[in-house]
Amino acid sequence: MNPFVNVSSDEDGNVIVPTKNNNGYIRLTQERMIINKKGWLNVKPVSTLVQGEIEMLEKLDWKANQQLKGHIVIKESLEPFNTNNPERDYKIAGDTGIVCCVEGQPIYRKTFYDITGQDTDVLIEHTNQSEIRKAAEELNVIANELDRDFSL
Repeated sequence: MNPFVNVSSDEDGNVIVPTKNNNGYIRLTQERMIINKKGWLNVKPVSTLVQGEIEMLEKLDWKANQQLKGHIVIKESLEPFNTNNPERDYKIAGDTGIVCCVEGQPIYRKTFYDITGQDTDVLIEHTNQSEIRKAAEELNVIANELDRDFSL
């Protein structure tokens, strides 16, 4: 398990990805050990974007595959992180496409780079498990039917 955050690059080796209006972002990744409420350990990749003006991002002088101190934290909220486009940060249950909710209110999820390594995750447990379970079961049925259709 790598305790560092890794600087990513695109297929051309560029660390800074330009967006519009002279802005851009750098993608950071990290493998995180996650222990669920049932005590089950899993290793999952997490990523975040460091966004800013390209000139400021260049001053970071980060290189592809560079390892940074700190960690990526996950923040969940019942308030949107971006009021102009709140759907962008919906917490989605796996491949189901179902938005995780608390009593019908959507949960928003965003990741951040914490250079200090002191910040902690803020997670919110959803209450729409039955809707998510039903959608997951439907996906499994569809996958099984596709497997059966393609077998000889």
